[in-house]
Amino acid sequence: MALMDDDLNVTHIKLGGFVEMDKYRYLYFLTLFAVYILIICSNSTIVFLICIHKNLHGPMYVFIAALLLNCVLYSTVVYPKLLTDFLSKEQIISYPACLFQFFAFYSLGGSEFLLLSAMAYDRYVSICKPLQYPTIMTKNAVTAFLVLCWIVPASHVAVQTILSAKAKLCDLNLNSVFCNNAIYRLQCVESRIIRIFGVVCLLDLVILPLLFIVFTYVRILVISYRSCKEVRKKAAETCLPHLLVLISFSFLTVYDVSVARVDTDFPKTARLIMTLQIVLYHPLFNPFIYGLKMKEIFQRLKILLCKAQTIKTDI
Repeated sequence: MALMDDDLNVTHIKLGGFVEMDKYRYLYFLTLFAVYILIICSNSTIVFLICIHKNLHGPMYVFIAALLLNCVLYSTVVYPKLLTDFLSKEQIISYPACLFQFFAFYSLGGSEFLLLSAMAYDRYVSICKPLQYPTIMTKNAVTAFLVLCWIVPASHVAVQTILSAKAKLCDLNLNSVFCNNAIYRLQCVESRIIRIFGVVCLLDLVILPLLFIVFTYVRILVISYRSCKEVRKKAAETCLPHLLVLISFSFLTVYDVSVARVDTDFPKTARLIMTLQIVLYHPLFNPFIYGLKMKEIFQRLKILLCKAQTIKTDI
């Protein structure tokens, strides 16, 4: 049931993607609460290590820290509301809050692809143009990349959010557990402008960054193959984690686009599982990939864990 607050004239949307809440609400809550805590702790630990160790202040590690921080923000857009809904009698959200969640979710998702593009460029310069690396990847250049990675997606998604805010709603039941691009199904008329700008966003924030990343890593692969064993080893150690993260997030992006566009008779349980995978695997995947695959971070992580174990033993 959708609600309208007459005093504030605020439309409320019912989130209808939940399955058997009466039976499993506490199981859902405890499981996702544990996952959310793990996401915050694992990502924050790697960011903390990068911040406190000066030898991890290079451009590559700064981009990794930004990516993991982006993951924490990305998760925080969804998890607190999701956890609240599990314990609530009705799963509803005001339309303005829904639009804000939509904006934050997709702008941070777009930032993920652009950060991965910046990381790919950093690896390209480091491996293919090592002598020019210090003059190209300066502090100002890294700062400019980071600002663009967050500003460009936000400006793109803001246009869609504003257009959606002005659209008339004919359905107030959202077939999802949070506000993704399924909100377009609530509108009375499918807006041609929103559809066109959606294609622009997909092109600018997903397809073009993906093509750039693929081109960059192909160039790195070609140059590494022609170089000595040490260069090939460096390329494998630093590029493999980025590629694994890229593949993971690309699959989840395809999930998100497909989930919002499948027919309404798609099994509700399957839809819930697919939707949760978007915010479940990737934020957990990143810190473990970078913590285990990046040699410098892994060594610092081992030292930190050893210190923690020593303190625990002394107590």
